[in-house]
Amino acid sequence: MTFKVTVLTLFPDMFPGMLGQSIMGRALKSEIWDLSIVDIRKFGTGKHKAVDDTPYGGGAGMVMRADVVAEAIREAKELNPNAPVIYMSAAGEKFTAAKSHEMAKLDGVILLCGHYEGIDQRVLDALVDFELSIGDYVLSGGEVAVHVVVDAVLRHIPGVLGNHDTLSEESFENGLLEYPHYTRPEAWEGHSVPEVLRSGHHANIEKWRSEQSLKRTQERRPDLLAKK
Repeated sequence: MTFKVTVLTLFPDMFPGMLGQSIMGRALKSEIWDLSIVDIRKFGTGKHKAVDDTPYGGGAGMVMRADVVAEAIREAKELNPNAPVIYMSAAGEKFTAAKSHEMAKLDGVILLCGHYEGIDQRVLDALVDFELSIGDYVLSGGEVAVHVVVDAVLRHIPGVLGNHDTLSEESFENGLLEYPHYTRPEAWEGHSVPEVLRSGHHANIEKWRSEQSLKRTQERRPDLLAKK
């Protein structure tokens, strides 16, 4: 079954962007996943297709209108009827490796990109299933976050990666950071590949990698060890 991704955006030319390149681009051409774009501005009001207005209560910036965004969401649901509607928001649930696994089990996703000061809360309450954040910072729009989320989720879709088994060794998959990697040349500017990796002794290599993974996590992300 093809994994369906629908993106609601004011800037449709930003897609597929990086998602049309490399691994994700090949998977898109192979129809392992499908991308449809809904241009929110198409539903704008008046001759200028306005999509936003000043906020009630005053304040800086503009807010995207509930009526405009609602029409865009309804079109997206027609294109991708079984998918949840997800709003990319700094106030949303934190996106994690576990969340990417969970989302990959769906038939698809509808991803809503906000801009300006955000989107009228009424349409979020009425038509959005949940909000998602890629980190504790604010972006100019949700499009960058969508690229990150889609890339991370698609890696778990069968057929996207050449060797699906590599997922089990990546950072966060076992609660730890991934061990360091080396390739040819064996010696480079006075630095050599660790001897154990050249030994051909698979048990020792596995032990070394586990130790390096634990050490790297301890040094860089001790919070992960506390959770583990």
